[in-house]
Amino acid sequence: MKIGVVGLGFMGSTHLEAYQSVEGAEIVAVASDDPKKLAGDLSGVGGNLDRGGGKIDFSNAARYPSAEELIADPNVEAVDLCTPSFLHASQAEAALEAGKHVLVEKPMALNNEDCDRMLAAQEKSGKVLMVAQVLRFWPDWAAMREKVRSGELGAVKHAFFHRRCAAPAWSAWLADRSRSGGGVVDLLIHDLDFCRHLFGMPQSVEARGVENLEAGIDVVEAKLEYPDGPLVTVAGGWRHPKGYPFTSEFTVVLEGGTLDFHTGLRELTLYDAAGETIEVEKPEQDAFQAELAVFIEACRKGETPADCPPSESADAVRLALAMRESRDQGGAPVTF
Repeated sequence: MKIGVVGLGFMGSTHLEAYQSVEGAEIVAVASDDPKKLAGDLSGVGGNLDRGGGKIDFSNAARYPSAEELIADPNVEAVDLCTPSFLHASQAEAALEAGKHVLVEKPMALNNEDCDRMLAAQEKSGKVLMVAQVLRFWPDWAAMREKVRSGELGAVKHAFFHRRCAAPAWSAWLADRSRSGGGVVDLLIHDLDFCRHLFGMPQSVEARGVENLEAGIDVVEAKLEYPDGPLVTVAGGWRHPKGYPFTSEFTVVLEGGTLDFHTGLRELTLYDAAGETIEVEKPEQDAFQAELAVFIEACRKGETPADCPPSESADAVRLALAMRESRDQGGAPVTF
């Protein structure tokens, strides 16, 4: 599959690094408005994971200063959009209309209407549209999902997801809620998407929190109401810039035990009902490589990726916006 990557910041660099280990992927074009990056020098990119960066040889790839020019390249079969969130919808629609498969970074878009237009463009084009919800492919989360779905531990009774990091300082647009969605949409979209993936859509969302983007603060705690299902809480967001470390964790309480994970503190562990502590076996995979491999395979087959369908990614945006709306209204429930 001949791929063009648009955007050579943190995620673009991370995807380029991962593609090197994905069978069937060939980078034939890149696009950026930064001449230094187009020359292959990505040493200045930053993010909240220790990935990407360095220097890359683009001598065998077409280099374009804009997404539009890359999308128009007839040699490009699939477009990987690693661009700012406010550009996702328009660029994805343009690529689909040009007959390209599309992988677009999370969040899918910043409003429900844009998500709906992207889904309509995908259906009309017949091409693959996938949102890069990489958490679905992260080994600890993937292993937890399989434990839950296997039924061996009984029904889920409670689930708690917590994700937090310093307010991103590497790109100014992230501090603009109208362009990034803020920490609720940009960061917690991961956990909301996973909840949608694992439990389906809730009946309602209730959230409280604090937003002061000038100071780098955007935090929330939300309850997802599943009348016939588990109690689910999603919390976290952005702290003050630069110094605060990235951490994520989850605790899933089932009838037969508790699954627990915390970055840097605990590997995925099962504390079973008999009092035993068991380290859970998880897939030996790089999450980004696994995500990109699913996209390439979906393109090859011309089928919606079962592991990450775009309709569920649109639902995750709906959840994030409902969470933010509830917080803005002092915790008033938002129903679906």
